[in-house]
Amino acid sequence: MNLNLMDKHQDIIDKAVQALHERTFFAQYPENPMPDVYGENADKEGREKYKTHLNTQFTELLQEDPEAWVGQEESPYEQQPLGVTYPFFSPETLVSRAEEAFHQWRKVKPADRASLLVEVLERMKTRFFEIAYATMHTTGQAYMMSFQASGPHAADRALEAIASGYEEQTRFPVSTEWEKPMGKYNLKLNKSWRAVPKGVGLVIGCSTFPTWNTVPGMFASLVTGNPVIIKPHPKAVLPIAIVVAEVQKVLQENGLTPNICQLAVDADDRLITKDLAENPKVKLIDYTGGNEFGNYVEGLPGKVTFTEKTGVNSIILDSMDDLDKVAQNLAFSVTLYSGQMCTAPQNFYVPEAGLKVGGETVPYEEVVEKIAGAVTALVNNPKAGPHILGAIQNPATTERIKGAGSVKGREVLSSSDFSNPMFANARTCTPVIYEVDATEKESYSRELFGPVVLIIKTKSTDQSIEIAKDMATSHGAISCGAYTTDPAIKEKIMDEMSLAGTPVSFNLTGGIYVNQNASFSDFHVTGGNPAGNASFTNPEFVIKRFTWVGFREPVQG
Repeated sequence: MNLNLMDKHQDIIDKAVQALHERTFFAQYPENPMPDVYGENADKEGREKYKTHLNTQFTELLQEDPEAWVGQEESPYEQQPLGVTYPFFSPETLVSRAEEAFHQWRKVKPADRASLLVEVLERMKTRFFEIAYATMHTTGQAYMMSFQASGPHAADRALEAIASGYEEQTRFPVSTEWEKPMGKYNLKLNKSWRAVPKGVGLVIGCSTFPTWNTVPGMFASLVTGNPVIIKPHPKAVLPIAIVVAEVQKVLQENGLTPNICQLAVDADDRLITKDLAENPKVKLIDYTGGNEFGNYVEGLPGKVTFTEKTGVNSIILDSMDDLDKVAQNLAFSVTLYSGQMCTAPQNFYVPEAGLKVGGETVPYEEVVEKIAGAVTALVNNPKAGPHILGAIQNPATTERIKGAGSVKGREVLSSSDFSNPMFANARTCTPVIYEVDATEKESYSRELFGPVVLIIKTKSTDQSIEIAKDMATSHGAISCGAYTTDPAIKEKIMDEMSLAGTPVSFNLTGGIYVNQNASFSDFHVTGGNPAGNASFTNPEFVIKRFTWVGFREPVQG
């Protein structure tokens, strides 16, 4: 391989490892699409490059002899097929090629693997805008989120996985001379160790965040020496296909088989995920998506699994200094990408006696009105609303929102379509808000994916905490927000929600939201409740992908 890559990228790797320990702000890839960072014409060129993919075969992949060309993507903004087709391979072919590639990739040193993968991210950086437009027109994310989440934020999460895997594989010496005093003589052994990868990895992607949710497991398996098969959601292939193509090019340029990282797409009439997941040669599975399939993945025998599933995310409202600022912050959180984020809040717990705001008590009814009013003001703002809401990825989500009447409660705010000034045919709907009593547990004990808010009237903040903890423990939670000016209540929330494996964001106003997680600082999902069994990116996320094996023999002479 190109040894210059080590010199070229060691500084990036070292800084990333340092950032893992410090947990302060670190971003290798700037999140703002500024011309002075990415080039004066980067946006225009990326948009044009995206358009060249439409209604053509995606031929960048270095995977030979496809059995067919398939594609099912459609733009939520235009509600028209993209017309992109990808090479289809049977699960048997993919696994066989990955198994063969395993024996080449596992012998590449961890430091070399890390530098190769950082080179991929540097290549990916030149395609952030192209990936952004591909993300917009497969997921329905608005432009800025598409750029940030699928470009720099995804690359930073990938780098985090690379850095973590690199550190864990170089934590111990490769070899040492071991000497034990035995009285009249010393016992001497030569000892060495190898970090041995587990085998073929499978990464199952989701339809809403096709790169951000895919690259952590993808790069964690690759850096630890495991070949990967990337199985994207059939409706969101193009963004991650571009990344896989860059991986394959870097591998081939450095004398390695591109089959170390393969793209696996479903045929129109043949779903292949279960065939891949159940193949005995597949040892590692990363999965993002719904609970039913996630539970199936976790139950497969002989697999090491890393899952992110669904949860019921809570907001605990107790006391604050400025209710208007809180309502505006929460309105943005529920409106962002039309609530199609795994971290989006759903259940808002408000005590029936109202909230303490400054030195006064604001009645419960007024709190509900404030929240509904803030959402209405945001979605009706023509300069902000369309760029925050984006479009609805799956038509089933729209139907679910319009049929949310199964919730037993009073409709506070009804959902409506809105017009996107740039895309007249965009599939859209605004948030719906229901008021539910705490006794109607069945109504709020499941994730209602999309822009749905349930305001739950509780007897007290203590009951709010109790229900939020129960929801997380029983049904999972990925995020939780809380507002209180009382240190004792804050401590109680921290204690109770930590036992439920749920991170809590306190008193957020202004430009930071409960939905957001920062690479190198926030652990995304804890693995401590039913919302998932893994975390981006704690040490366990990488060390379960390889095994330490030792060798020893007496020192001669």
